[in-house]
Amino acid sequence: MSFTTSTTMRYVLFTLLTFISIHAFSNSKDTLYLSSPSNAIKVAIWQNGQLFYKINYNNKSITKACVIDLEINNHPSLSNANQFTGHTIKYNKSIVENPVPDRSRKLLNEYNEITIQFKQPYTLQFRVFDNGVAYQIGTKFKDSIFIKNEIAKFNFENKATAYIPLIHKREDGDIFHTSFEELYTLTPLDSISKNQLAYNPVLISPEQSPKIAITESDLLDYPGMFLTGSNSNGLEAKFAEYPEKDSLTKELYPELVVTKRADYIAYTKGTRNLPWRILMIAPEDKDLPINNMVYLLASPSNASNFDWVHPGKATDEWIININLFNTNFKAGINTATYKYYIDFCKRFGFDRIMMDAGWSDYKDLFKINPAINMDEIAAYAKSQNIKVSMWTIAVTLDKQLDSALDQFNKWGVDFIMTDFIDRDDQKMVQFYERIAKACAKHKIMIMYHGAYAPKGFNRTYPNAITREGVLGSEYSIWSDKVTPSHNLILPFTRMLAGSLDYEPGYLNNATKASFRNIEGAPMSYGTRCHQLAMFIVYDSPMQIFSGNPSQAYYEPAFMELLGSIPTGWDDTKILDAKVGEYIVTARQKNNNWYIAGMNDWTNKEQNIKLDFLEPGNYKATICKDGINADKYAADYSITNLIVTKESTITIHCAPGGGFMIKLIKE
Repeated sequence: MSFTTSTTMRYVLFTLLTFISIHAFSNSKDTLYLSSPSNAIKVAIWQNGQLFYKINYNNKSITKACVIDLEINNHPSLSNANQFTGHTIKYNKSIVENPVPDRSRKLLNEYNEITIQFKQPYTLQFRVFDNGVAYQIGTKFKDSIFIKNEIAKFNFENKATAYIPLIHKREDGDIFHTSFEELYTLTPLDSISKNQLAYNPVLISPEQSPKIAITESDLLDYPGMFLTGSNSNGLEAKFAEYPEKDSLTKELYPELVVTKRADYIAYTKGTRNLPWRILMIAPEDKDLPINNMVYLLASPSNASNFDWVHPGKATDEWIININLFNTNFKAGINTATYKYYIDFCKRFGFDRIMMDAGWSDYKDLFKINPAINMDEIAAYAKSQNIKVSMWTIAVTLDKQLDSALDQFNKWGVDFIMTDFIDRDDQKMVQFYERIAKACAKHKIMIMYHGAYAPKGFNRTYPNAITREGVLGSEYSIWSDKVTPSHNLILPFTRMLAGSLDYEPGYLNNATKASFRNIEGAPMSYGTRCHQLAMFIVYDSPMQIFSGNPSQAYYEPAFMELLGSIPTGWDDTKILDAKVGEYIVTARQKNNNWYIAGMNDWTNKEQNIKLDFLEPGNYKATICKDGINADKYAADYSITNLIVTKESTITIHCAPGGGFMIKLIKE
């Protein structure tokens, strides 16, 4: 065995405790054991016809035997790799710095690790953190390999329900074609069939704590993991087969749809590590939104300097259908409108505008809308110290990649979005990496829409600054899905796998009774302060404001407060939370703190203790639901007071409500 630790005693104690406390995990004499640094989580790994592991939390079993396997064409599978031939154990404690911090700048990376060797050219690595377990299969074949399938079966000890995004099958029949924008429905785990498919993260909620979230990290050159039911109290992994043929749709926004898939999931180099399979373990709900395992397990970037990556806040005109008013020009996709947006950003502290769909032909980025003068827009933005960002269709960007990025550089564009990807098979995962690499060479940040969650990709490519893969604001244009309860599930599910581009900021706000779908004047379920809180509660280094600027000009105090919110954070604390019901998040930037809370349709009284502050006085600016917000959801109040770390702030939240507190150190 080899290990790295500050003292030999720590390792010896860890080993003895592990063997004493979980010796009964399995009947195999060859069982290997590993525990977390605090010894709360323990894992046993053994072979008995198949490769198994089992997890124990606080001396109670929380999983049954879970199965690991890998099937490779013309080679023995992992389960047939005969016996373990050796293993090494080590302890790691280090600090990982995030150059584009969506949650915290410095992350503690502490775990115990076991690496198992097999007679055949495989390895299996487990890492056990104090807040979860992860494993990764490694292959050591000389030549490239066809991976037929990977088996991952997650079996749970106690009867449970799951917050799970089940996919609705498309008319074209390819179940793996999805925008990753489903509702998370709370479903009995044993009612999910093998014919139902979901993407990850998925949150398992046993009848007894802790909750367990399943996700993955370091997804590179490999298909993403879907999950199906097992007709029992568990879930099984399923992967999209490699696309042999695809075709371009004839829809308004064209995208590639697979028409034939191969009989393998990946063709890849023979010596590599596969993505990490992760089980986050949370004794309290508030532990989930600050679990950093996904980022910590991802491959670090090969580049050392990302000083050119600048988080910030942007506007977007698409959601409101450019429905401006009180202007002296005809609003639309034209030069005057985008100059208006630039002026808005300058006035209220935003960093950039997004030129969304329609600025160019969808099939040719160089066929610019004749109502737009890009040189004039770029020059005006530069004069106002505001950046311009561009929306693209994925297939068009890929086709014109080098020439398009050159042109974006000439316009001073340092951030683009690419949309309608809607797949995560190996071929499309390779697309993400190809685009991120090309953008990095041009010092351009990239955001993917119609996309799976980041899953650590932003550590490998820090210019891949955020990503959609969430049922967010835009759905309020045409549906009633985006409820406060839905919004309160996202921090405990989708956000576990990385930043999300929800695009909050609706200024038309509605109660449960008054909500309507109105073209050009969309509204949100819940209060104005519920929308405001999202800019702090949701992880994203690039927050995009979806409200109407013309309406915003009538509320300068509110917009100045919103515009002052940072998007890159030094530290994050979850003060209180319950999945689907409420959350209170505190974020630090330099010496200042920003606290925000959201709740479901239930009235909520929040007592916020400020004991985490440094000594001294802070000027508190509080924006909370107004006294009439239960009937007029856009009602709010803004007040100021002086507080210290001994203070407690009590805030009443209306149904679907929220609040924000800005604390500036004096």
